[in-house]
Amino acid sequence: MAEELDRVEVVVVGTGWAGGIVSAELAKSGRNVLALERGSRKDREDYVGVKDELRFDNRFEMMQKLSSETVTSRVELDDTALPIRSKKEMQMGTDLGGGSVHWAGATYRYWPYDFESYSQTVERYGEDKIPDDMTLQDWGITYEEMEPYYEKWEYTAGISGEQDPLAPKRAAPWPNPPLGETPGLKLFKESAESLGLHPFQLAAGNLSQNYENPDGETLNQCMYCSFCTRAGCDFDAKSDPLATVIPTALRHDNFELRTNAYVRRVLYDEETERATGVLYVDETTGEEFEQPADVVVLAAFVFSNNRLLMLSDIGEQYNPEEREGVIGRNFTGEFSFSHIGTKGFFEDKKFNLYMGAGALGAVVNDYAADNFDHTDLDFLGGGAIELRQYGYAALASSDNVPGDTPEWGQEYKAQSLKYAYRTLEIWYTGAAMPYWHNYLDLDPTYVDEYGDPLLRVTYKYTDQERNIAEFGVARCHELMEAMGADIIEDDPIPDEFDHVYSGGGYVGGVAMGDDPETSAVNNYLQMWDVENLFVVGGSAFPHRGSHYPTPTIAALGYRAAEGIEMYLVDEGPLAEANTRSRNRANV
Repeated sequence: MAEELDRVEVVVVGTGWAGGIVSAELAKSGRNVLALERGSRKDREDYVGVKDELRFDNRFEMMQKLSSETVTSRVELDDTALPIRSKKEMQMGTDLGGGSVHWAGATYRYWPYDFESYSQTVERYGEDKIPDDMTLQDWGITYEEMEPYYEKWEYTAGISGEQDPLAPKRAAPWPNPPLGETPGLKLFKESAESLGLHPFQLAAGNLSQNYENPDGETLNQCMYCSFCTRAGCDFDAKSDPLATVIPTALRHDNFELRTNAYVRRVLYDEETERATGVLYVDETTGEEFEQPADVVVLAAFVFSNNRLLMLSDIGEQYNPEEREGVIGRNFTGEFSFSHIGTKGFFEDKKFNLYMGAGALGAVVNDYAADNFDHTDLDFLGGGAIELRQYGYAALASSDNVPGDTPEWGQEYKAQSLKYAYRTLEIWYTGAAMPYWHNYLDLDPTYVDEYGDPLLRVTYKYTDQERNIAEFGVARCHELMEAMGADIIEDDPIPDEFDHVYSGGGYVGGVAMGDDPETSAVNNYLQMWDVENLFVVGGSAFPHRGSHYPTPTIAALGYRAAEGIEMYLVDEGPLAEANTRSRNRANV
């Protein structure tokens, strides 16, 4: 029998950017906030002096263990889904701060087109441009409405950047100047300009100088030590929740953090149609607790948000055969086709590739969103072309050899040494559009250690994915030729989904929008069906836009925090916002 605890105003599930932002903002406003984190307690000091490629890049220490809980995966609706058990194939962050602690730091705002993909596509190309089986929809919010929330997060995070020549004009400059330009990035930019493109320095969550954010949190200048991705920052120089919103929340006595707290259900009263709290397990003792709350915020990873709603029987589960329901619908993300490009090998040019940072890079956005004419193209959307100088570690750099090189022996060693400083890679980050047959539901066979069904992913590629990948690889090849590479090797175009979830940019399943028939939450991320339940994070995306989702997840976190405060002060304003959304949907 679960022990019932004292009520709080707001309980937040998850402590990444989404949960950390909501916790900090509501704590600052004086709300009684409790955050529950399934992983262990971590501080910035835990990542000092831990430059260990084997530990983090090969053994994935910062990723969730998959032995007790994972997802099952299939391609076709009549396939039997099987569990993903290898961390190499499924990298979900864990512990305080979540995946936001080991993110690389690449920072993009989504484009106006990304938020209004359906209406802008119809306006420019006609409705026939959208495939019949694509469930494309607008987000119920515009770029102009999102802009102040982007800006607020960028100043909290201390992002280092410069203006994209093609992007909408910013209301405020980036809080910090861009990271340094290396010879490889300079070559990329000069070559892009020779092709008539518009290169600029990638905005980075790796700080170019010491910085104090508006909440008084301090971050240090990046040392270009190369251990950003899949690792915590050694120098307190990366924009992450452990350096910003979590310590801000912890400074307030009205905020409480409980780690090793595994949430199994949202408690729901069918008579009042409201959430009453959450049920969680203290994984250090095995005890179960009911935590009552006035407002429940699900702010976990996309898989967890969806699964909790399904396990709690909240919202209408999406049925692909009837194409009805909303929970689990419009799932998509960062699969192999959305991060694909070209590798170049140079005979006479050398680059110091052993220094770097997660978002030390150069980029062109000429082929992002709808910045280029799609009239004669057989796909929608686009993405950035990037050159990133992460900084090589010893094990990974040994793979930088031309494809016809033997996998071992004297020639392999000679080529590995030769090209250790002579290899550059550029890629295209293509958008991922939603289809009726790509969705999430509960697996009928496999369960976790508590006996609860695992989440099942059904996902298959279409011509949209293959065509956007082919286009992106061709553009990368052109640019690599302009850069003067002597050997150019293009990534193969994937024919079908290989059940590898190696990135973190998965979105959807609890989509936002104007129409309750096709969306689960409004543009404050408040559930249509349960007014005191907010579902915050990448799960709210109706599709993956032109770039990585982290900044948009964070911006929507600020939007949601504002909506929760409105709800707690007076249900009227938020109720009116819901009414406006419903009215727009009925026009």
